[in-house]
Amino acid sequence: MKLLVDSGSTKADWISIDENGKVLFTTQTLGLNPEVLEKEEIIARLEDKFDISHNRNEVTHLFFYGAGCGTDRMKNFLSDVFSEYFSKAIVSVHEDTYAAVYATTPKNEEAIVCILGTGSNCSYFDGTVLHQKVQSLGYIAMDDCSGNRFGRHLLRGYYFNKMPSELAREFEEEYIVEPDYVKSNLYKEPNPNAYLATFAKFLIKHKDTEFCKKFIKLEMEDFVENYIKQYENYKEIPVHFVGSIAFYLKDELQEILSQHSIILGNVLRRPIDGLIAYHILNK
Repeated sequence: MKLLVDSGSTKADWISIDENGKVLFTTQTLGLNPEVLEKEEIIARLEDKFDISHNRNEVTHLFFYGAGCGTDRMKNFLSDVFSEYFSKAIVSVHEDTYAAVYATTPKNEEAIVCILGTGSNCSYFDGTVLHQKVQSLGYIAMDDCSGNRFGRHLLRGYYFNKMPSELAREFEEEYIVEPDYVKSNLYKEPNPNAYLATFAKFLIKHKDTEFCKKFIKLEMEDFVENYIKQYENYKEIPVHFVGSIAFYLKDELQEILSQHSIILGNVLRRPIDGLIAYHILNK
């Protein structure tokens, strides 16, 4: 039994397949970002899902693609946790960009591959090797055009009384905006980046309002300038995207990219289905 996992900070999609690629079960856990979680919390999230805990000794291979796995230290930490939990499995941990590459990019083709979900990322794939020019410093300093960045804009707009009154009333109906609750989630609870990203749904719902449009344009422009334009050939090859922000704001993304003569390639909400095809071909 093989386990394929695509994990962001908010959630992780799990698919179990046999040697022929037949799906045995699918499930979802909370995100398993090693940058923000300790070993005990990761194990607790695995134990919370019966399909995973019940079959842990049947797993022969675990292929994990996750947010927060961009450094050797985090890869090794998570590999050790998984190797202990899935004691009979060969464990491979990769940063989430590889899942995006394998799901969106035809074999041996060049592309720039981006993630716009809870967090954000951008890499160049030369057809064989992944190249990254920007080392992420996490959600506080970076993550342009991500769910958590949009959440930050909305919270600031609300608390600085910049949000239009009609939107503010609806914002209060959809979210708990009591200051102590917000501060607890930002500074005391795990995954503050995922908490911030929960507000992105509101922005997407109201993306046609001037209040939200300005943040969408600002963040997309920043992402193009700070991430995509790091690569000299950004006008010559397709730029693929994975993640809910890219998926639900595809039209806005297309408009901004066109203004910079950038070719929009594939846009997927989740890469997990593409990973199945990849691992069947490369078993």
